[in-house]
Order: sequence, then structure tokens, then C-alpha cells
Amino acid sequence: MKTFGTLLVIFFISFSINAQEFKFEEETINYGKIDKNSNGERVFVFTNIGDQPLIIKNIQSSCGCTVPKKPEHPIMPGEKGEIKVSYDTNRVGGFSKTITVFSNAKNPRKPIKIKGFVNKQISLEKDKSVVTEH
Repeated sequence: MKTFGTLLVIFFISFSINAQEFKFEEETINYGKIDKNSNGERVFVFTNIGDQPLIIKNIQSSCGCTVPKKPEHPIMPGEKGEIKVSYDTNRVGGFSKTITVFSNAKNPRKPIKIKGFVNKQISLEKDKSVVTEH
């Protein structure tokens, strides 16, 4: 009977440890078409829909061109949190990057994505016309 009680306690402890869960407003952010060297920062907003504090332990991006920033403090049940992501818009062309969020949620690994296309910057000098008065 002691063994059964011990197993029961372990089960409840492990269940309460994994009672956290979060829901993102968007799991993919589409930058659309943006200009080279424009602002590459976007924000993923999520809500802790669990009944325990949610702790983001780590965030990894699929390449060095994407820099994520995790919340510093636990997100309490019912509260919103943010993950900021900066993409290097100096790289011209299409992109699709995965950011993996590691947390104490039921599903400890959560992939989120960014995608878009960086246009070459158009020089304003060649579009200027010279106007002279007589």
C-alpha cells in the first residue's frame, strides 16, 4: 500500500508540473514584402491558459539571422506574455524561419515561425528629376 501511495503522489506531482499551457495569438508571423534594412522586429503574443505559472526556459532560432528574446519572468495563469523576434533585413530575398520555444508547458517544445520577403532598397537619387526655371 505504501508503494501505491508513493506512486500516486509522484503522479500528482508530475501532473501539476505539466499543468501549464499557452496559446499564441499567431503561430506564424508573415512580414509580407519589406524593404532592405527596414525594421525586422515583430512580437508573438501568447496567453497562459494553464493553471500554473508558465516559464519560458529557452528559445532557439533556426539561424543566426533571427534573434528571439524570451520573457524574463514567469507568466501567471490568465496573463499575456511576449516573445520578441528580430530578423536581419539586410538579407535580400525570401525567408522562412522557425523559432522553437522551450518551456514547462504540457508540450515543452513549441515551434513558431516567421516568413516574408526582403526587397532590394530602391535608390531615391535615380528617381529625382531636375527642374530648372527660366
